[in-house]
Formats: sequence, structure tokens, C-alpha cells
Amino acid sequence: MAVKIVRQANSIALLGVPTSAASLAPGHERAPAAWRAAGLVDRLREAGFVVTDHGDCVERAYAPDEEHPRARNVGPVLKVLEELRPKVEVAVKSAALPIVLGGDDSIVLATIAGCRRYYRNVGLIYLDRDAGLNVPASTPSGCVDGMVISHVIGRGAPELVRFWGEPPLVREPDVALFGIERLDQPEQQFLTQSPLRRYPADEISRKGASVTAEEALERVHGLRHEFVLHIDLDVIAGEDFSATNLSAPGGMRWGQLEQALAVFVRQPTLAALEISAYNPALDPDGAAAKRVVDLLVKTLALRLPAPSETVAPAAEQTAAAVVSADGPAPSPTAPIQAPADGASDSASPEAAPPGEPPKSDTAAS
Repeated sequence: MAVKIVRQANSIALLGVPTSAASLAPGHERAPAAWRAAGLVDRLREAGFVVTDHGDCVERAYAPDEEHPRARNVGPVLKVLEELRPKVEVAVKSAALPIVLGGDDSIVLATIAGCRRYYRNVGLIYLDRDAGLNVPASTPSGCVDGMVISHVIGRGAPELVRFWGEPPLVREPDVALFGIERLDQPEQQFLTQSPLRRYPADEISRKGASVTAEEALERVHGLRHEFVLHIDLDVIAGEDFSATNLSAPGGMRWGQLEQALAVFVRQPTLAALEISAYNPALDPDGAAAKRVVDLLVKTLALRLPAPSETVAPAAEQTAAAVVSADGPAPSPTAPIQAPADGASDSASPEAAPPGEPPKSDTAAS
């Protein structure tokens, strides 16, 4: 049966992914526990959200891997993705907004794949200082985190490209690199011929974060189709946030991030949100974590219905609806119901068995 989820604006599904396997140093695997310790769940509930915490995947920390210098720890990274993907599928089907707490950036592959179980077209807005466009043949470090976008668009390590049965996970024109500033030469060369959407940090400063965010949404079709929002915290200028392994001066300022998130997060087409690259060891008093929690709660609250609107009871927020996959986005608070007999759902992908892509799914949009 073809399905699409009618999301509930006040429902959130939390998933933790304690991994630094794709990085070149440990630390990020401790982030999900730190977000919870910073009060994320309680703060979201106080703001008016119904929060279901699905717990954490198995912890997988960075370890030296000299046997695979061109794609380090690709085996453990693949295990993380295989565990996370079905959890994302469950979260999406519950009608909640999945919020995935990383961890390193590789988690975005599983999040997109989990969303594509139910949505034909899924775009990606990727906030990161780095482009993630290296491949094993060009990488200067072998760091899988530096190849994430390559894997999303069907390039890179074969094990991770094949993670989705019908690559690419996302077409190049439906990916926006937002806040990029650091590019290796092979990445620069690739971008000269790629239709990937890119928004360098200096362009965001020049145009304004809100205007640039709206442009990015339009260009990746995020106003009509679902999209995943990935936030690597090293996109923030080191002057404003330093609790990440690759913190450096420059980049997006904190206020610019807040303005951009306000645009992205309020969209009813937001299929999932991820946050990654926080290292609690660099935040001994937890102040940076609490500041990010404040930002997330503040911007996510923009999704909540006005007080005069009726919100479906929590018990009604866990069902799926069978509707057209590519039609106009339904109201976030619309009741969940099956279509009338004979209703067309030809635009929606056929639900696939767990671990397989939708039978009628295509990457075209």
C-alpha cells in the first residue's frame, strides 16, 4: 500500500546516534547524552511538544584504521547506518518530526534513507563549513565525514553508496550546501561542473540569512517536497561556538544561524532534523549545549499551532495516513485518515519491505 505521513505539528520523535566512527577523533559519540543532560526533552515538552524518546543506537567511537586509509572505519559507519535507518522509518511513520542527535555527519545517509521509505522526493539542506565532497581517490585524510555529500549523491566509498539500493539518495540539484567555507581543491573542481546548490558563508552575510534560506528552500524544491535539515555545529563561527572538533574563526555567526533555522524549521515539508559535531569534552560546564538547546526549542516552537487552533490528542498522533505523496503539504494539524475508496495515490511510492527502497521510487523531482 502506498503511504504518506500526515505529520502532527506538536509531535517529536527523538533518536540518539552516539557515533564518531566517521570522524578522525573521538568525542562526538558523547553528544546525545549531553543533549539530554542539557534538558532538551524537558524543554521541548515545556514548550508544548509531545516527545517520544526512542533512545540511542549502539555507541561506536572513532578508532584508528590504518587498513583502510582511503575510507577509515567504513565498516563501523555502515553498521551505524543500518541500525539507524529503520529507527528513522518508525519515527517518520509515527507522524512525528524525527530529531536525530549525532554524532558525526555520516548519520544523514540513514536519515534520508529512512525518510525515502515514505517520500518519493527528499531534498537536503546541509549546514556545514565543509562541503563533504571528497571521495576515496581524492581524500587527504580518509575521513568518511569529509565524503558525506559525495555518498548522498552517489559517489564515494562503494559500501556507502550501495547503502541505498537505487543511488543517489538525493539528486544534486536538490542538495543545498549552506554555510560552506572550506573546500579542498578536488571539491572545488567538482563544484565547477555540479548543479549542487551552494551558499557560502560570505554570501549569507552579504544577502542576509533569512533571504538566503528562502532561496535555498526554493531551489531544492523544499516548499513542495520533503527535505532533511542537517546541522553540523562547526558551521558556526568559532567566536560564537567552540565546542566542536573543527571550530575556527569565520563562518556563520550565531544570529545568522538562528535566522536561517527560523525559515527552515517552520516549513511543513521538513521531514527530519539532525544536529551533529558537538563534543562535550570541549564544553566542560555544558553552557554551549544549553545554548543550542535554547536555540532548538525557540525555533521548533515556530511549528506549533496558534493557541486558537485545535491540536489532535496525543493518542491520535501516532497513526499514518494514505494520501498522495506529491500533492500539496497537508495541514500539520489535520486529522489522520485513509482516503476514500478509489482515491488516487499514484504519486506516492509503494511501501517497501524494511531495508529496501520503495518499488516505484525514483530520484527525479
